[in-house]
Amino acid sequence: MDRKPFLTADDARRIAQAAEAEARAQGWAVTIAVVDDGGHLLWLQRLDGAAPISAQIAPAKARTSALGRRESRLYEEMINQGRHSFLSAPGLEGMLEGGVPVMVSGHCVGAVGVSGVKSSEDAQVARAGIAALGTS
Repeated sequence: MDRKPFLTADDARRIAQAAEAEARAQGWAVTIAVVDDGGHLLWLQRLDGAAPISAQIAPAKARTSALGRRESRLYEEMINQGRHSFLSAPGLEGMLEGGVPVMVSGHCVGAVGVSGVKSSEDAQVARAGIAALGTS
């Protein structure tokens, strides 16, 4: 039987702390979500000033990234390039840039979703969080 790594509560906390540090350094009010490989929420943090809707968008981006095992922006790009039927994909609601998978030894162990600023900036915050693990 194969074995694979997984995110612990400490990992989720470390990711969130590093993501928060990046957001604060940039002066960005965002919501940060960390999910496991099944898209289940491990951490949700809405920084002061972040729009209430970001608390729904960030976990959706993270879930989409974890279930698809790719950045959520790839779905947004497919749709923008005319593949509108992809909007009916079951279980995927956050098909916007800002969800980034957490990859460890070739396994997707979860994802980070961020919402609150420009999509590329959301992704920057997510990547900063993931970098704190030192594994991707």
